[in-house]
Amino acid sequence: WKLVHGDVFRPPSTSPLLLSVATGTGAQIGTSLILTLICAILKIINPMNKGATLTAIIFLYVLSGSVAGYISSRLYKFCDAKAWKRNTIATAIALPGALMTVFLILNIFLALVGAATSVSIFTIISVFLLWTCISTPLVFVGSYFGFRAERIQVPTKTNHIARFVPEQQWHSRFPWCSVIGGVLPFASVTVELFFIMSALWLHQYYYVMGFLLVVFIILGVICVQISVVMTYVQLCGENHRWWWKSFFSCASAGFYLFLYSLWFLATKLELVGFLPIVVYFTYMLMISVAFGLFCGSIGLLSSFWFTRTIYGAVKVD
Repeated sequence: WKLVHGDVFRPPSTSPLLLSVATGTGAQIGTSLILTLICAILKIINPMNKGATLTAIIFLYVLSGSVAGYISSRLYKFCDAKAWKRNTIATAIALPGALMTVFLILNIFLALVGAATSVSIFTIISVFLLWTCISTPLVFVGSYFGFRAERIQVPTKTNHIARFVPEQQWHSRFPWCSVIGGVLPFASVTVELFFIMSALWLHQYYYVMGFLLVVFIILGVICVQISVVMTYVQLCGENHRWWWKSFFSCASAGFYLFLYSLWFLATKLELVGFLPIVVYFTYMLMISVAFGLFCGSIGLLSSFWFTRTIYGAVKVD
């Protein structure tokens, strides 16, 4: 791994904008979930009231916009990119805009068939105003401080010409490294996931928020370990293109979550009709994407910290 010291901190050649936006958004999701669990433990939020809990998650996600802006801008600046306006706008609208669009289209179909699960127009306008009037300005504030900060310092210099990457073992090639990496993060939350899914779709209640916070911390630790190990294996194979692989090695847990939702639908739910199944898949796809972004952001940030640490500990002539 010491042979690639001149290329290990080379910015990703494939869409550094998308990578920084995804990492910042995942950090925002993680921050809002941790704050929600802390509020539930402190009895500020009553987990028995599902509507209030969902409202708290959305509100805390909106208030965490500065976290996304700061992390995204810091990572984007490290990649020597100059389009800071594009980065800030993309961070502010990428995930919320996609989720709002999908939710609005689904709600239109629900309203046309007269479904009781359709959301009123006032609720949609309220969420839209939270996004545009609170979350987006906070993202700009975070990006402002992120771009004003000094560029992240690394212990080695990057060569002008990229080093040739030799043939890799199958487990280090994409997508197999992602398929392998996502198993353990997903497995660490499987037991609690069953009870959470039951609370969401089987009208049960979930109230052990203290234990859920412990599981949440275990998930973060496992994501760090998996990402560090996978990155180290790639560096030992003289592969310095670790950026996207470190992200997807943990983000693939979201794919396993979606597969789990298929099993849950086939074995536990008795949905009748086409529209309820579409609603179920739409919501579970949103949850799976958010879960994958959160795990992926932990993977990339921990791998970045790991590479800075190990290359800072060796003397390079």
